Amino acid sequence: MAVNRFVLNGISYHGHGAIQEIPGIIKSRGLKKAFVASDPDLVKFGVTAKVTALLEENGIPYALYSDIKPNPTIENVQNGVKAYLASGADFMITIGGGSSMDTGKGIGIIVNNPEFADVRSLEGVAPTKKRTVFTIAVPTTGGTGAESTINYVITDVERKRKFVCVDPNDIPDVAVVDPDMMSSMPKGLTASTGMDALTHAIEGYTTAAAWELADTLNLEAIKLIGKNLRKAVENDPDGREGMALAQYVTAMAYSNVGLGIAHSMAHTLGAVYDTPHGVACAMMLPIVMEFNAEATGEKFKDIAEALGVDTTGMDQAAYRKAAVDAVRQLSVDVGIPTKLEKLKEEDLPFLCESAAADACAPGNPRPATLADFEAMFRKLM
Repeated sequence: MAVNRFVLNGISYHGHGAIQEIPGIIKSRGLKKAFVASDPDLVKFGVTAKVTALLEENGIPYALYSDIKPNPTIENVQNGVKAYLASGADFMITIGGGSSMDTGKGIGIIVNNPEFADVRSLEGVAPTKKRTVFTIAVPTTGGTGAESTINYVITDVERKRKFVCVDPNDIPDVAVVDPDMMSSMPKGLTASTGMDALTHAIEGYTTAAAWELADTLNLEAIKLIGKNLRKAVENDPDGREGMALAQYVTAMAYSNVGLGIAHSMAHTLGAVYDTPHGVACAMMLPIVMEFNAEATGEKFKDIAEALGVDTTGMDQAAYRKAAVDAVRQLSVDVGIPTKLEKLKEEDLPFLCESAAADACAPGNPRPATLADFEAMFRKLM
């Protein structure tokens, strides 16, 4: 039997009002000054202030860093390292979605492993020696689950590509998953980040490295998303809480077993067209599921049932189609587009090569050729 490794957060807090725990966490560890990494929109709309106000009330000094793009770049990380070192901070709080957390992971790793200051050398399984700086991660989206993963994704603007870094040393020490931090998310972002979480759960459930512990978590996440995403998009508090839990649960799993080509293709769409990651995942997921169906055994039956489909009397072809249809319907219901207007014929060769070279591609249950990638990308045109 293969040996399966599982890396998890040390501590996580869940539920409405969980951010109230943050000052106590800081004081109990004797930490002195926070480096708060959060994206400019969250700062502008007062979401970041929900946490920084708690720091102020408790006399905890902090420096705020918000040079963070939706698809964070090498430069965002390098500027952040300089800002961290100049700030005199001794720990970090990342507040946001995948963008803020991925930037924070890159910063924290390089602060303690300065030999990786070029950022590019962190691609793949990064051979860092030291843990990141002590990090408290506070998600504001119900999607990426970056607060409980060992992965982060950085955009190389110069080479028009995204690269994935996988490193157990980057997982945040503490995750504070408070659905109230997600209540100001607009509908479109709630929908796209929720579909990103569903892509994590379905790809993690069907990936080549999937095994029972991860399967249990991913299947539960699919059920939670099927039950809660539509409600969360309408800003229903129970829906928000369900999605906050779902994204965390699937992230615990996919972080350890990997993903597949829906993510490879989404990464390259994000790098070339700046397509929001969740939107790209949502558009690719049903297309990739159709491609993968023949290599998934009975798993699509489980997926269909987790999404509320009664599969009684269905043969394999029928339940596989039912799973894809349920995913497609959920995506449409929450307002995700099915076509990508920006996609150009002349970009197809580069898109296919980038997707094939992406770190998520080897985990796909069915190998894809360049011709397969092209056929799938064409379905977005």
